[in-house]
Amino acid sequence: MRNRLRPAGLLVLLLLVTACSSDGDGDGDGGGSPDATPTDGGAELVRVPADAATIAAAVDAVAPGGMVLIDAGTYPEAVVVDKTDVTIRGADRNAVVVDGEGERSIGILGIADGVRVQNLTTTRYTLAGVLISGVHDASGTVPGDGYSSAAPEEELLQRYEVRNVTSTNNGLYGIYAFHSQHGAIIDSYASGGADSGLYLGQCVDCDAVVTGNVAERNAVGFENANASGGVLITGNRFAGNRVGMTLTSDYQEAFVPQQGNVVVGNVISDNTQADSPAHAEGGFGVGIGISGGQQNVVERNLIGGNTTAGALIGSAEDVPSLGNRFVSNLFSRNRVDIADVSTERAPSNGTCLEDNGFASVLPDVLGTAICPAGTADISGVTLTDVPAAPPGVPFLDVTPPGPQPGLDGDLTVVPEPLPDTPERPDAAAIAVPDPALLADRSAL
Repeated sequence: MRNRLRPAGLLVLLLLVTACSSDGDGDGDGGGSPDATPTDGGAELVRVPADAATIAAAVDAVAPGGMVLIDAGTYPEAVVVDKTDVTIRGADRNAVVVDGEGERSIGILGIADGVRVQNLTTTRYTLAGVLISGVHDASGTVPGDGYSSAAPEEELLQRYEVRNVTSTNNGLYGIYAFHSQHGAIIDSYASGGADSGLYLGQCVDCDAVVTGNVAERNAVGFENANASGGVLITGNRFAGNRVGMTLTSDYQEAFVPQQGNVVVGNVISDNTQADSPAHAEGGFGVGIGISGGQQNVVERNLIGGNTTAGALIGSAEDVPSLGNRFVSNLFSRNRVDIADVSTERAPSNGTCLEDNGFASVLPDVLGTAICPAGTADISGVTLTDVPAAPPGVPFLDVTPPGPQPGLDGDLTVVPEPLPDTPERPDAAAIAVPDPALLADRSAL
């Protein structure tokens, strides 16, 4: 279930974005904006275009802990945020558009602790609309050895937030948080991602919250690769993709295996959308895919209308899926509710089911997988007569959404720095959601 850019390729793109944006006006010609001159301390609030002609020039002029406030307009830029505790905020989520024009690789790249991106739209980037990445050194430069550190757990970016952001028609990812801890993706929308609309990858003790988001018309709505520890995925609508969401172990990134996510109270339905980019491995009609994921809890979700499987469990090379729990989910209209197609090389073990109604399973032994013990090894099962996936749509041609709700409050007020850990809902109090959860934000 992958359409991944290998780490070396990501590093090259990060270096290119840094080089092209460091001139201050985002066009890579070496000339900064005449409207914003950085000072020793910088300004607490820099407005675009009143104080700086471009977003990149405003980042040059803002102080650490300050805010760049962007007025309505289209900004053909690639922006790097390399100062601590800086907020990038649009004055109007739908009218502030950061545009890659189908040529630039990353819209807004946050490489400093405490970065916020809020209330704007990013579109038509060849890699990602928004990327938060801890792959950088103390000066903000992306190091050439990127992922090869002997202690990558000591280099993760700390504290981030992406809130009320629309990210559409991007070549691989809409909103992408990588090698980062203590962050949140909230009340955002992503579509047209040829890999995934939302992505969380390569972190231990991630302490991350993904909530209130809509991901549709992507190859995968939400993807997790090797993001483990304190990850809560709740109150989202992952519907109308090719694959709703995945929990994956991947040797292309550090911190194998993926483990310990809580997936609760989401709508994961009807992931049969032809108006979406093709999945690299042909995935289609899957609600939740677990590939080498371990010790995850999938609880009180609405999982329906997926024509291959509501939940599909498998191996990731030699990494088995272990100890995953399905509790009190509402399954309906899936071809099969829970299927395990793990390989003999890496059989699953310990999958358990509790209070999932009359969920259909494959193989039959899953029906006896009572929590907490779960099943013994499962391998060698195949799905037959699976409907063929329709042809994919080029990412630039995927239908965009309608207007999305903006950030509340006085948008000119510079926020306090993000807390050490994101606020998180009480997972124990979350019920199975109504099918209409966030449907008013959907373009389907």
